[in-house]
Amino acid sequence: MSNTDNHPDEIRCRTADTPVGDLRHPRVDVITSREVPLGGPRAMPVRRTLPQRRRSLIGAWCFVDHYGPDDVARTGGMDVAPHPHTGLQTVSWLFTGEIEHRDSHGVHALVEPGEVNLMTGGHGICHSEVSTPATTTLHGVQLWVALPDANRDAPRDFQHHVPPVVRLPGADVKVFLGSLAGEVSPVTTFTPLLGAEIVLDASTHITLDVDPSFEHGVLVDNGTIELFDTVLGCAELGYVGTGVATLELTNTSDAPARIVLLGGTPFGEEIVMWWNFVGRDHDEIVAFREEWEREADRFGSVAGYSGKVARLPAPALPHARIRPRRNPPSEDPNGRKQDHS
Repeated sequence: MSNTDNHPDEIRCRTADTPVGDLRHPRVDVITSREVPLGGPRAMPVRRTLPQRRRSLIGAWCFVDHYGPDDVARTGGMDVAPHPHTGLQTVSWLFTGEIEHRDSHGVHALVEPGEVNLMTGGHGICHSEVSTPATTTLHGVQLWVALPDANRDAPRDFQHHVPPVVRLPGADVKVFLGSLAGEVSPVTTFTPLLGAEIVLDASTHITLDVDPSFEHGVLVDNGTIELFDTVLGCAELGYVGTGVATLELTNTSDAPARIVLLGGTPFGEEIVMWWNFVGRDHDEIVAFREEWEREADRFGSVAGYSGKVARLPAPALPHARIRPRRNPPSEDPNGRKQDHS
């Protein structure tokens, strides 16, 4: 998915370890989304949770868009012309609808509900995304994973996986990345990650065993969820730092509630994000943009896309150089601020 903002912020993301304080009552930070337009003839809206000024990264997860349920007849659905990526992997996960994916690795595939598509665009790739004519309602998440420095020049790749439904007492779980509830995804990532869809039964409570070296984010798709003692509503993301070995989740709704659970070890590197590029400094972003505009071989080309424009032009660069954007300072168990930058 493209960041179609015509005036994208330049963001320098830096991770700090974030202890959660008293592990009997872990601190939960609530991150709210902001609405941004996503292409299409009537600009389908999406809810963007990451990156935010309050938090740039959860593990290597650096971008979280949540959209729908979207009436395609009203909004025009998704039609994102070929656009570039560097230094990241894109993770597509749908609840309803269907998206046609084409990329410069030669892949032509459908994104369908309950099936994960992961595209690697390290050195450079471009792709298009279009909701299919059969789609009446579009609903899902689009996620980006930052690649670590050792792998950020990785070649183009594409992986597809259909995770089984794991039934737990009170919930159904689909693990699309990493491992949870005894299920391990075969999809390859370059840092330890977790990605899962969880549907909680009505008025139920579950306890999930998780890796305490991970930080975690719980994104609520529908219903009302309590993460430990913190209430999360639709499109809110609850963040819990490292050191927690179990997550306590309660569906207080009288109907099933769905969440997306994201996790990973703190990224530990500084990255720069602008438009659809992840790099390491301002000058590198400038070079990526220049190569995209002159149609350099770095990104290749997409065959078969038939939208109104052949490719998305890059927005104008801001006049200022990138300024660092850090995650919030840590707190020790006594609530004292700690700056690890």
